[in-house]
Amino acid sequence: MTHLEEHSLPYMDKALPDAWKAATTFASASTGLSSAEGEIIKIRVSQLNGCVFCLDLHSRQARKLGVPQQKLDLLPAWRESTLFSDREAALLAVAETATTLPLSEDSKADLHAARSALGQEAFVSAESAAPTIHIF
Repeated sequence: MTHLEEHSLPYMDKALPDAWKAATTFASASTGLSSAEGEIIKIRVSQLNGCVFCLDLHSRQARKLGVPQQKLDLLPAWRESTLFSDREAALLAVAETATTLPLSEDSKADLHAARSALGQEAFVSAESAAPTIHIF
């Protein structure tokens, strides 16, 4: 075992396969989001968390689902880009807010605007998808 392996966190899919299956089933069962929207959320959260494994996995998944490479390239600057729809911007605002707690006044305003733009079902789906990626 290398030094890195000794100090790495265990992989949930190996240590608790039943929990891993339940978590991935829950994450994929979110209603109110398309598969591509779910992947965009996962990529943005993975960027904020700095998870190379998740970035690689979800970027590949997003491309398979037809998300353009340019959109993936500009994801860190989504607020300044006109490439993202109002719905995608709202989903990303929810994902970032769920990832970068505590809430600031700006993030509270983002959440209020996102809830109005998305409706309850998509808002809750986005809000639950963001922290779910943390356990993977």
